[in-house]
Amino acid sequence: MTRILPGILAMAAIVVASNILVQFLFGQWLTWGAFTYPLAFLVTDVMNRVYGTAVARKVVFAGFLTGVACSLIGTQIQGDFGPLVTWRIAIGSGLAFLTAQLLDIAVFDRLREGPWWRAPLASTLIGSSVDTALFFTIAFSASLSFLEPGNDVSWAGETLPLLGVGPVVPLWVSLAVADWGVKLALALIALVPFRLIVGRMTRRLA
Repeated sequence: MTRILPGILAMAAIVVASNILVQFLFGQWLTWGAFTYPLAFLVTDVMNRVYGTAVARKVVFAGFLTGVACSLIGTQIQGDFGPLVTWRIAIGSGLAFLTAQLLDIAVFDRLREGPWWRAPLASTLIGSSVDTALFFTIAFSASLSFLEPGNDVSWAGETLPLLGVGPVVPLWVSLAVADWGVKLALALIALVPFRLIVGRMTRRLA
């Protein structure tokens, strides 16, 4: 247990920080949480490479439980416009996190024997795409309003040009595309710390 404790603590810290930072905007199309949450894939991939899929799943479930706890607390705290975390956001966040992270682990494992960069890059790109699609659809799509009828998310359905310049789409689609773009960029950048951290951990275990 002690060998994976750093991974569990890192995952929990990322989830907690992301749940807080998602409430603050960075520019017009992003929240600060978009920059912290993708680090969860880095933690998962490092644990997967060094310790294997079973340990990586334990770290993911620890992060999932932390996220659920944060969301449940957030639904009980009232802000200026209602609960800090709505039930739709809580459901979307939990399902997106668990699905994307477990998919990341599965894809990484299938590509484990290839070039060192292929498994973390491919698994993170696929996992990030699924995560973004699930979260924003569940949290903001008008077609799923039955999940929480009392939660008015009509603001997210306001139609605007995509990222201010493209075709007219609901606002939440622009938010999702911007979030997805950050995740793809960080997937590439994260290859550097992935290589360094895995190398250091591997040497310690040798």
